[in-house]
Amino acid sequence: MNENVKPPNQPHQAPRYSRYVAPGRARRAVIKGQDRGRYTDFYHLVLNAPWWVFFLELVGVFVGLNAVFASLYLLDPGGLEHARPGSFWDAFLFSVQTVGSVNTVAVAKSSYANILVSIEAFFGILTIAFFSGIIFARFARPSARVVFSKVAIVIPFDDVPTLMFRAANQRGNQIFDASVTVSLARQGVSKEGIAMRRFEELPLVRARSPLFALSWTVMHRIDETSPLYGHSIDSLLEQQAEIVVLLSGRDETVADIIYARHSYLPDEIRWQERFVDVLTITPEGRRIVNLRRFHDTEPF
Repeated sequence: MNENVKPPNQPHQAPRYSRYVAPGRARRAVIKGQDRGRYTDFYHLVLNAPWWVFFLELVGVFVGLNAVFASLYLLDPGGLEHARPGSFWDAFLFSVQTVGSVNTVAVAKSSYANILVSIEAFFGILTIAFFSGIIFARFARPSARVVFSKVAIVIPFDDVPTLMFRAANQRGNQIFDASVTVSLARQGVSKEGIAMRRFEELPLVRARSPLFALSWTVMHRIDETSPLYGHSIDSLLEQQAEIVVLLSGRDETVADIIYARHSYLPDEIRWQERFVDVLTITPEGRRIVNLRRFHDTEPF
């Protein structure tokens, strides 16, 4: 093995810094001083919210809207025919029926109540349009189901130490013109003493794949030109290093660009281990990718 690529000789501590690239939709960074007077991020919050939170928000908006109009109907106790005077529940049900454009038992009979019905009908149209649009946007948004190996490995490949990790498409369809970029993010200090987070691209043996359908082993050769050259896990931990992976391609089903990301901390790199083979061929000639062992490694 190249002496300038140093595997750990003893157990090391887990890193005490958080990931720069958070898994999934989690946010690791705490941002202070944000401009909370703008509503441009509301759309992104709605799209990124979990489904159960999203539906609870829709229910909250629907109930809140009807509660407001029910309270307004109560200002005119005799404005609704066949409704109990002062009954918030009757006024609330009348509001729900008005928004939903269904047949009602109660009928607005005063001018005040009829004006409220007209205003609420308008808001009802806007509410239905808003609900329909945001639900469609969540369903129509392209998303990737690309799985990355939980660990990366460093083993010799053509007599050169090589960093490797695997990616696979869990949907089983094809991703056209897939490309991947790998960068090393680490904390550095300039000659002037200025500390900053630096990103250095790691050149890959193969950075593009015209057809990504099965498994893809991404490889970076740790030679004299590599930013990883001469480093060990301990030195990478000292620099708060993180290997950042970005993958993109066009999904054949939705014909749209999808993106996936992942990252590896220094303690997630296995030295002198190789991935277990997950690709087999049936007697009929069909290829099978066994994702159950996708993350498994064995001594090299």
